[in-house]
Amino acid sequence: TVSQGVELFSLKKIVIYFVYFATCYGYYMIVTWLPSFLVAEKGFEQGSVGYVAALVAVTAVPGALIFSKYIDKHAHMRQKLIIFLLIGAAVTISLTVFAPNPSVLYAALVLYGLLGKLAIDPVLITYVTDSVPSNSMAKALGIFNFFGMTSSVIAPTLTGYIGDITGSKVLAFYIAAILLAAAAILFFLVVMVKEKKAINPLTNE
Repeated sequence: TVSQGVELFSLKKIVIYFVYFATCYGYYMIVTWLPSFLVAEKGFEQGSVGYVAALVAVTAVPGALIFSKYIDKHAHMRQKLIIFLLIGAAVTISLTVFAPNPSVLYAALVLYGLLGKLAIDPVLITYVTDSVPSNSMAKALGIFNFFGMTSSVIAPTLTGYIGDITGSKVLAFYIAAILLAAAAILFFLVVMVKEKKAINPLTNE
């Protein structure tokens, strides 16, 4: 119905879709271009970049399990956790660029694995399913996944284009970090602040 369509594309829902887009953007950029970035701009040997890039995948699994368990026990902290994870992912992607030595780079990648896409996924999914009627849940999750998968096309393509034009992929990492920071700000302003006002209407006066 028209009302369901409006609800699925309300400002709050659009922000949540953007949050997922930004989250997936950073992840797919890391997955596709990190090895090339490490060889070309960090001086890593070809034989070692596979192990370094694998740090993200290896640490992502416990990260997802830890935060999923946390949300099951502390559902009221879900919004704050989303903000924390977005900021954490933005900072760790930035550190990947600014890392002055391999040790800092390794730490940044491990932390990105813990705080990145797989950690945010279950938190965002539960948020979406709890915020729509049961008869709109499949549509909402379909739109949600569409935004995420769109980033899997845009992130690798744009990163490659930036590398061809500028000779460096640093700008692409900046874009990923900026998208995550923007997602955190929008989520705070549009979702958290509005919901607090709805719960405490006297604060609007």
